[in-house]
Amino acid sequence: MRQIRQITLTLIALLLCAIGANAQTARVADSELIGVWSLVSMQYDGENKITCGKANGYSSFKYFGADGEYACAEIAMTKDGTIVVMPHEYGTYTFKNGMYSEMGRPATADGVVLTDKTHFRGRWINRTDVWEKQSSMSEKVIRYIVDRCKLQDVPADIQQQIKQNMFK
Repeated sequence: MRQIRQITLTLIALLLCAIGANAQTARVADSELIGVWSLVSMQYDGENKITCGKANGYSSFKYFGADGEYACAEIAMTKDGTIVVMPHEYGTYTFKNGMYSEMGRPATADGVVLTDKTHFRGRWINRTDVWEKQSSMSEKVIRYIVDRCKLQDVPADIQQQIKQNMFK
């Protein structure tokens, strides 16, 4: 009788381990990336984690459209509470079977790793970022930031004049 009880307990333990392992490896659908995300923290290799947001007046914005549209901007809050939007890049992204690419760069498995439907971590060169989905941001704000990112490209004639005057 004791042997049957031990076997039963062992089987239950194995079943619970299998269920737990399956829950931990359940993959979040790639489509969950679509939407607006804000930077929660960043950490350069060998350095302390930097928490973003109100505490330091800095964050970053990423937009992933269902059609592959991609926009990224840095967002800062000045000491007087004014928000500054600094366009970083605008273009396209791909995310399929966990392989991520933005702006035509080579696809990587660690560029975006969805940890759940509202969080992802990403790796770029020597930095690991943690992002959080923003579901309450209005379409007006999203379009404003995305449109600012679209305008980041400086026309060639303006670039030339800036080079001649500021980078002699």
